Amino acid sequence: MKPTPIKAAHWREIWQLIKPFWLSEEKWRAWGMLMVIITLSLSTVYISVLFNEWNRVFYDALQTKNFAVFKSQLIRFTWLALLFILISIYKIYLTQGLQMYWRRWMTRQYMDKWLHHHVYYHTEQQQTVDNPDQRIAEDLNALTSGTLALTLGLLSSVVTFVSFITILWSVSGPLAFTLGGHQFTVPGYMVWFAILYAGLGSLVIWFVGRPLVRLGFEQERFEANFRFGLIRIRENSDAIALYQGEAREAKQLDGRFESIRANWWSIMRISRRLNVASNFYGQFAIIFPILVAAPRYFSGAIQLGTLMQISSAFGEIQGALSWFIDAFNQLANWKACINRLAGFNAAVERHSSKKTAITRQEIPEHALKVQNLSLTIPSGRMLFQPFSQSITTGERVLVVGPSGCGKSTLLRAIAGIWPYGAGDIGLQTGKKVLFLPQRSYIPIGNLMEALCYPEAPDHFSEAQILAMLELCHLGHLQPMLQQQANWSHWLSPGEQQRLAFARALLIKPDILFLDEATSALDDENEQLMYRLLIETLPGVTLISVAHRNSVARYHTRCWRFERPAGEDSAVLNLSPLPQV
Repeated sequence: MKPTPIKAAHWREIWQLIKPFWLSEEKWRAWGMLMVIITLSLSTVYISVLFNEWNRVFYDALQTKNFAVFKSQLIRFTWLALLFILISIYKIYLTQGLQMYWRRWMTRQYMDKWLHHHVYYHTEQQQTVDNPDQRIAEDLNALTSGTLALTLGLLSSVVTFVSFITILWSVSGPLAFTLGGHQFTVPGYMVWFAILYAGLGSLVIWFVGRPLVRLGFEQERFEANFRFGLIRIRENSDAIALYQGEAREAKQLDGRFESIRANWWSIMRISRRLNVASNFYGQFAIIFPILVAAPRYFSGAIQLGTLMQISSAFGEIQGALSWFIDAFNQLANWKACINRLAGFNAAVERHSSKKTAITRQEIPEHALKVQNLSLTIPSGRMLFQPFSQSITTGERVLVVGPSGCGKSTLLRAIAGIWPYGAGDIGLQTGKKVLFLPQRSYIPIGNLMEALCYPEAPDHFSEAQILAMLELCHLGHLQPMLQQQANWSHWLSPGEQQRLAFARALLIKPDILFLDEATSALDDENEQLMYRLLIETLPGVTLISVAHRNSVARYHTRCWRFERPAGEDSAVLNLSPLPQV
């Protein structure tokens, strides 16, 4: 699959991804849950402030051997700890609930964008988005969970910093020293040490770990490509086995996994350096405040309780200022996910708003009417010269011509999924239209659902369904109506095409397009399918693309595309029906 270029999302694009949910019909519940979560987060910070003050009282009681205070502080610690646990549990519970509400809403929005206007078809045809399934299934999950975790973590860090900076400023006291014969005093010196320590640590972590954003982006793409290759083998197991293509498939899969391995080793090397820096930073932060405050303790300026309070407050401030360091891996993964979603969203929006020179409209007087219609491939090469034709209700038209002249593409343009070209297409107002491609789509599920697609099974009675299976020589499938299976693997190509005809006979379209829909059938079954169409749907307007002359007898007109010698594009001729 063609790789998508890596493009960093700007803050405006990030906001455009995040904002819609918070302004949607879900906004009241979303904001309500968020406010409760923020309140719980602030409550945990407040309890941490109480724990900090508890440190001073508890360790002073130890130093003075005051058993009564010691015992009361143990009781106080117990209820503070229980309250902290209870608040933390419900904060996590509500955060997970909010994340799922957000993910559900975004998944529905992105599925709608991807499925509407045939965007899924156009992006796959042009390979403008790699692995859209991953973007919807995994990246939206990462976006919602990552955004909430990072935002709430940053908020908690800011509030913690504001809450503890005054405590540390007051309890650490001033630092006096002489330099160059001059006396200097630094008030609240532990605050400045904490800011300097966290600032230097953050700078080092950012410098060491910044390649992880790009490598994380690549890793997700390589993983998805490898998974896609495995799925393709499952989907095409029969053909691969017949070609004996196992060695080729193994080589291709090994190549895709080699990309995973090579990129993973790059991630490991960066992560090793990042872990060295972050672990050294984290471990030294345990002893650093005690080392800095020890001179005042040993001089008798502060007691043990104050020393432990300084250590605790320094740890809280250093932890708050280290939010970037602690969250760096999560930030890198979140940013890589944002970049992928921004690219996906841009491609979807581009295809949704793309204009085409082919106009489709409903008309009253003809089943189908095309005027000055010409089609091209995405590169711009014209498939056939402009032509104008109309088909009246009940006519049956056979479309023939050499391979590659645009016959199947013509049906795609009539269906509204081929945007390349120019001209006007009109379909009769209020008529039910159905297209049967050469390879019919059979959804995974029970056979009744597969047969009735895209209609719901309850639109038809079981007796109707059983009768159609019998008519189309599929009586052996009648006992399997409720059986769940991947029917595109269970049924032969001929059975799949007969199932598509049974589907058409059930749905009873007014206008039916067949795109080589009998190519896998033997002559007897092909004749049977066409006879069933004519007899069961006598008023149907039929447009068939076919290579076999044997189906000509079931049509009343012929559109023949011919490619003149030396020309790239075909022209339409109205010729007599081929003789059988």
